[in-house]
Amino acid sequence: MIRHYLPKNIDELAQWYMRYISPLALVAGFVADNLVLLRRVDLWTSNLLLFSYLTIAAICIVVLNLITTGRLRWKWILKATPIIPVVAQFAFGGLFSGYLSLYSRSAAVAVSWIFVLIVAALVLSNERFFRQYIKFSFQISIFFTVLFSFLIFFLPVVFKSIGPYMFVLSGIVSLALIALFLRFIQYLMPELVARERTKLARIIAVIFVIFNILYFSNAIPPLPLALKEIGVYHNVVSTGTGGFRLTDELRPWYQGYLPLRPVFHRTPGQTAYVFAAVFAPSGLATDILHEWQRYDEKTEEWITAASVRYPILGGRDGGYRGYSFFKNIPPGIWRVNVVTQYGQLIGRVSFTVEDVATAVPTGESVH
Repeated sequence: MIRHYLPKNIDELAQWYMRYISPLALVAGFVADNLVLLRRVDLWTSNLLLFSYLTIAAICIVVLNLITTGRLRWKWILKATPIIPVVAQFAFGGLFSGYLSLYSRSAAVAVSWIFVLIVAALVLSNERFFRQYIKFSFQISIFFTVLFSFLIFFLPVVFKSIGPYMFVLSGIVSLALIALFLRFIQYLMPELVARERTKLARIIAVIFVIFNILYFSNAIPPLPLALKEIGVYHNVVSTGTGGFRLTDELRPWYQGYLPLRPVFHRTPGQTAYVFAAVFAPSGLATDILHEWQRYDEKTEEWITAASVRYPILGGRDGGYRGYSFFKNIPPGIWRVNVVTQYGQLIGRVSFTVEDVATAVPTGESVH
């Protein structure tokens, strides 16, 4: 009885996968990426997984086009033809899911939501791309997208450096690799590349330009840096044993889960502290800045009141910890941006400063 519902051949297996397994695999894969497989962008296991997906996708593109051009006629491979687009979809889906996990953790929603939304749309739309994976131009466009997205954070991990020059290098390497890949395909199937040459050049150029626009408008999160923790406090002191003692107002436990701007109750002359932990890969040293900005209700603009710069060194799982402070902070709406030395937003905390006559109850915690 059970056999009646199971796939009887490769065609049915492909359809069965698309209908029943693929939606579950999407959810399970994203959960696994977040909790286990892609915990850190600098782990060799994480990069090996993503590189494996890239390799599988490249092999599927070559094999599928060898079949469609009639150059591959082995019967056992021809019988497996319906499953090859499914395998390609699985590989691209794994890449999109992994990128969504990594980039969303590094993203400051205020400026990077466009790129994260694009990646999320690719994850969800991947299930509808099944029919498109047989088209050569579509295959190359998606492959170049995932290749460029991978190199944006992989090269900084390898060279232990970040900045615009690393992004430019990622773009150059991406173009070089896709050119080599197309040259290899041209060697095997010259008429295929010749027929699609102009279309492919336009597609790759458009994708390359879009990536550059998104990056230089700060819409692409500054991977491999990621904000692990941030908050505004009444006092921050070093414990002398590698930790920090944070003094914070006593607030309801659920307040931290609500999208509300916390209130910093200020007594006359009080100093406000912002503590942040920023993850960076092992061996990567760079500078970050805390930009203290106050909202001007008359001009409806954010005015930078102070900027504090300090170095960080990568490697710690919970991120490199540091803090800045603002003496005698005036009342109003404030935010502190954590940015790279090149102005890319890693994250921020917003809060409202209100005057009070007497100090509010506080508690301490060690981080």
